Amino acid sequence: MQRYSLKQFAYLSIGAAILTMSLKTGAFFLTQSIGLLSDALESGINLLAASTALIAIRIGTRPPDETHAYGHQKAEFLSSGFEGGLILMAAVSICIAAVQRLLNPQPIERIGIGLVLSLLASAINLGVAMILIRVGKERRSIALEADGHHLMSDVWTSAGILIGITVVAITGAYWLDPIIAILVAVFISWTAFKLLQRSISGLLDPALSEDKIQRIETILDTYCRDGVDFHALRTRQAGSRDFVSMQIQVPGDWTVQQGHDLLEDIERDIRVALPSVTVFTHIEPFEDPRSWIDQGLERAD
Repeated sequence: MQRYSLKQFAYLSIGAAILTMSLKTGAFFLTQSIGLLSDALESGINLLAASTALIAIRIGTRPPDETHAYGHQKAEFLSSGFEGGLILMAAVSICIAAVQRLLNPQPIERIGIGLVLSLLASAINLGVAMILIRVGKERRSIALEADGHHLMSDVWTSAGILIGITVVAITGAYWLDPIIAILVAVFISWTAFKLLQRSISGLLDPALSEDKIQRIETILDTYCRDGVDFHALRTRQAGSRDFVSMQIQVPGDWTVQQGHDLLEDIERDIRVALPSVTVFTHIEPFEDPRSWIDQGLERAD
């Protein structure tokens, strides 16, 4: 799986979105079910989201340059935020259509063929979503993983709609169709909220997880002997990259070569433990009182 680029998986998502949108749109025209219309609209959002994810991945995989020395990975958070906004727009559209249908109920037609088309579309979404989520986690692509979760939410909403339509067909209670559509809108709105929350958090450069910080501290503790210590450990996430900085204190009579060798060993061990990390270290003499000033977030003059 590693031999495929992230862009190829984004193209897979786009292809799946086009195919499932076509199937669900056909199912709506055959049945006139507002629930299936809401499903088709969400597939349209999937297409826009997949296209946005592709653009973000293309930008995010660009190497660092003179104006973006730390890379372009945070573009993926913009993609997932845009996707959350699109989902909210779809939810509003679904609610408007559902309320109109609730005020003017209409029978559902050709339920059998409509359900077959919708089931086929859901099976495609399920397969593609599982691939995108797995690859997104393995390759630390926020945009790809978010796109996979979006498709997975589409699978669950489709399942609810199909169950609802079946109940309508059995009971003849046509008012259930728009009610189900409104429930779908509420569900995807929650998905949108989580995507927006995650995107905003990512753009604010949150610290690494407690597990990763613990792994870094464990490595540093192995070097804390014979006058060597560390403090001011700071971490942040930026897209698929992790950044770590710290102050390393050593005896003042060490040579430059001794200090350099120590920092090289520490940085190597941290990179082995966290392959996607960039490490910044600063060496200080243990005996100098100024070496302790950097314990706060800002250095005091």
